[in-house]
Amino acid sequence: MTATHILAIDQGTTSTRAILFDATGERVATAQTELQQYFPGDGWVEHDPEHIWADTLQVCREVIDKAPIGPERIAAIGITNQRETTLLWERATGRPVHRAIVWQDRRTAPLCRRLLADGLEQHVRESTGLVIDPYFSATKLAWLLDNVEGARSMAEAGRLAFGTVDSFLLWRLTGGQVHATDASNAARTMLFDIRKMSWDAELLRRLDIPLAVLPEVRDCSGHFGVTDPALFGVPIPIAGMAGDQQAATFGQACFSPGMMKSTYGTGCFALLNTGERPVASRNRLLTTIAWSLEGRPTYALEGSIFVAGAAIQWVRDGLRAIGSAAESEALASTVADTGGVYLVPAFTGLGAPWWDPDARGALLGLTRNTSLAHIVRAALEAVCYQTADLMRAFADDVGDLDERQPLRVDGGMVANNWLCHYLADILGRPVERPAVIETTALGAAYLAGLAAGVYGSLDEIAAGWRVDARFLPAMEEATRQARLAGWEQAVSRVLTRT
Repeated sequence: MTATHILAIDQGTTSTRAILFDATGERVATAQTELQQYFPGDGWVEHDPEHIWADTLQVCREVIDKAPIGPERIAAIGITNQRETTLLWERATGRPVHRAIVWQDRRTAPLCRRLLADGLEQHVRESTGLVIDPYFSATKLAWLLDNVEGARSMAEAGRLAFGTVDSFLLWRLTGGQVHATDASNAARTMLFDIRKMSWDAELLRRLDIPLAVLPEVRDCSGHFGVTDPALFGVPIPIAGMAGDQQAATFGQACFSPGMMKSTYGTGCFALLNTGERPVASRNRLLTTIAWSLEGRPTYALEGSIFVAGAAIQWVRDGLRAIGSAAESEALASTVADTGGVYLVPAFTGLGAPWWDPDARGALLGLTRNTSLAHIVRAALEAVCYQTADLMRAFADDVGDLDERQPLRVDGGMVANNWLCHYLADILGRPVERPAVIETTALGAAYLAGLAAGVYGSLDEIAAGWRVDARFLPAMEEATRQARLAGWEQAVSRVLTRT
């Protein structure tokens, strides 16, 4: 029988899921489980690597059990993952030497300040396309080598392996046979030269990171290895790998320069396809690799917002103001505006275009008339204002963006129609929500399917993209500008950098 289905593993910050897609991109079976987070210190965020692995194995087996086909009909596995999260493990045993340090973690802010003071910013920008920030993997890896007893000597002896989550899962799925990553994840380490497509020797030297711990870097679509037959009953090829935001861009079929998508999950990440040339940002956006196919990278500009859905989680869990995230839509709709309230959700610093790791959140404009509905609406509006910041930066970096060019959105938050309407209003451009909003997993499936022959070309994939809903801007320009001005003033109150 012909193998025509793709199993996508989507290992995220707060959950791990597996989705089986058929050749048309339709979901056949899904399984998901929440991932526990640990907060051992102020600004510290960790995951247990063994939990990541156990959860991944669990959801994959659940999907295979649910599916109307047997595992022998699965043509390939695609992996997508939370990016920048840093793991270090023993090559001989596969045992992690420390919990995974999550991308949100800010413990390396002092090291980043030292690197800035040492004048390394220009080299980092020119080589990696990134800014010096605790967000990326490089300083997290340096911290592990310096703070885990014996880690540095073991690393120098070639006994340890570093990887982001994709690399760790690949290692475990192949029974420790393959230590590799893909170009999109490598580009997020702050150690990879995105033009030369190789690890940067100068950055390794300055951070005292041995080359021996780093994985091999491969295309996002291709043969990565096969699963240990003991895991799923048969060996299954692993043929696609990309960081979650690049996978979502691929799943949104943003294949032409000028196309852009924004994903709304724990954080918010907007990517603009810039084609075969990396565009240097004047606005502290990230220049990154969207994907690499047949040895040729496609580049993107990216704006990273650290807190999007996490703001609603805070309203739910921190304030205990709502019982579920879904309640936010109805509650926000009960008030005409926020009554002048702005929430700046800088709980773990501010990302693009500010890049201020020391900024902290603030709720501004409170009066005796402020209600719970105003605060909930302010949390949703903050996501839209932060996206508007990124759109202005995109336009300045590449030239004016056509306002008719829609922003394709995905992620759990975009099930909220109120949010999508307000986003279109505040951006002044159409917002399109696809029929399949799990575009991160779908992108991983597309990459694996290309390598496995399930899909013949990018054009074939693009032809299958379908819109679920289109939201058009209706807000008066004067109102839009006034609300954006209020947001800018609110942000200025929390910035520690000028």
